[in-house]
Amino acid sequence: MALSRAERCLVLLLRLLSRACLALLALLPPPRAGPARAAPRAVPPPRRALLLLPARRLAELLRARQRPRLTAGPAVPRAQVACVEVVEAYVERIKEVNPLINAVVKDRFEEALQEARQVDKLLAESPGDDCLEEKFPLLGVPITVKEAFSLYGMPNTSGLVNRRNVIATSDATVVSRLKQAGAIPLGVTNCSELCMWYESSNRVYGRTNNPYDLQRIVGGSSGGEGSVLAAAGSVVGVGSDIGGSIRMPAFFNGVFGHKPTTGVVPNDGQFPNAQGVRTSYLCTGPMCRYAEDLEPVLRVMAGPGVSKLKLNEKVSLEKIKFHCMDHDGGSIFVSPVDKEILQAQKKVVEHLESDLGVRVQHVAIHKMKYSFQIWSAMMSSKDSEGQEAQRFTDLLGDHGKPVWPLWELVKWLVGMSSHTLPAIALGLTEKLVNLNLSGKAKLVSMGKSLQEEMEALLGPDGVLLYPSHPTIAPKHHSPICMPFNFAYTAIFNVLGLPVTQCPLGLGREGLPLGIQLVAASYNDHLTLAVARYLEKAFGGWVLPGEV
Repeated sequence: MALSRAERCLVLLLRLLSRACLALLALLPPPRAGPARAAPRAVPPPRRALLLLPARRLAELLRARQRPRLTAGPAVPRAQVACVEVVEAYVERIKEVNPLINAVVKDRFEEALQEARQVDKLLAESPGDDCLEEKFPLLGVPITVKEAFSLYGMPNTSGLVNRRNVIATSDATVVSRLKQAGAIPLGVTNCSELCMWYESSNRVYGRTNNPYDLQRIVGGSSGGEGSVLAAAGSVVGVGSDIGGSIRMPAFFNGVFGHKPTTGVVPNDGQFPNAQGVRTSYLCTGPMCRYAEDLEPVLRVMAGPGVSKLKLNEKVSLEKIKFHCMDHDGGSIFVSPVDKEILQAQKKVVEHLESDLGVRVQHVAIHKMKYSFQIWSAMMSSKDSEGQEAQRFTDLLGDHGKPVWPLWELVKWLVGMSSHTLPAIALGLTEKLVNLNLSGKAKLVSMGKSLQEEMEALLGPDGVLLYPSHPTIAPKHHSPICMPFNFAYTAIFNVLGLPVTQCPLGLGREGLPLGIQLVAASYNDHLTLAVARYLEKAFGGWVLPGEV
């Protein structure tokens, strides 16, 4: 589907406007500095060995009441370990790094320590209870939660100033399930305004920074989760994803993130929640520092929905049919893929072929070139009952006073708007997709055709390797100049496919690299298995702050 002259002019106009906005941002005075001192580039590496254990091993350690000898990594002395000690280590770490990254926007440290004491009491009163793992698979594991999810007693604003006084009076379904499994929430983390932008910054909590380079973005909208996980301030996080909001932060921060097959994990208890056709695209899923934690956390999050998956099936990596696509085919809406990202993906292909003896098939799926257009059209389409998608401007007003984006832009230019520039821009442009209804219908049809093509390609045993993003973590404010780059992740939301973002070490600038692993619907077990394999081969998460 070739772009018309009008569409090409629109793309050019949008790019010119975005560059003009970035130029305006550059003119703003920097924040006032304190006493003169060298600003750190990254967060310091963690010093406590307890912070370097996967969630699964932490839970095992607590249940066993003794620390096992570790064969790798920092030495942990053989001694008894209490849940309070684990939680205190994470609280100390968050207090150390949060002034630099601004990831945790509201903590519940006192409550978490009280819950840790209750875990220790349970362990002391349940000697030899072989059912503890089944009852509490995440017993004593510290976690963090995206602020968009309800966590009792915590704010639930999603970065919207109008909701700054909203306090959750209950837990979101997934949060409740994690707590019932024994997990201990430490606090809630930052996101973009209304979870619809890929830089986590808003007028309620400010901006979150990348642990590897504080001048870089963390992604969005689950950016606070990606940042605190990478900084070793948490080991498991709760994220949501309607356009890449789990996978982009996981990529930019060098951790693992999984977008499950649509409909497996409940989305209840988050704001904003999806309505209409978007209920088929929004996914809640786990974000973890270690690949081995993705599956157990997904099981807890999914609850009864886990029966739709095949997590109990043993995966033979040698029998997987691997496919590889280096880029989307050259969309004019997004940036070209960085050579460094392409090189990392090439190394994955070479390793798979040499180590597993498989042949990775390179594919070119023509429709992927229109990922952004397809996502935009399908996100704004009517559902099967004819219900219109919810307007972003309605969400900005939070069912109160209507928001007029053009007026908000004028206010923003003089520093008086309570909204971020990306939110205002989205409000201004959301009606454009409906200007050409016949073209929109063609794009929706193309999306459905692409879904069928993908399902046929991947089948019961296929995995696609695809870039997580066309660039490494950009500098703050830069996304306004490349607003459509999220299409590399967003397309899989409207296709409903499971995707795991897997880190691949650090690039030449010390910033994380990564790759998306895509499978057919309900074949989440394949991407999770490949992620565990690649973690061993390429090292997975890398400590920030190390030279």
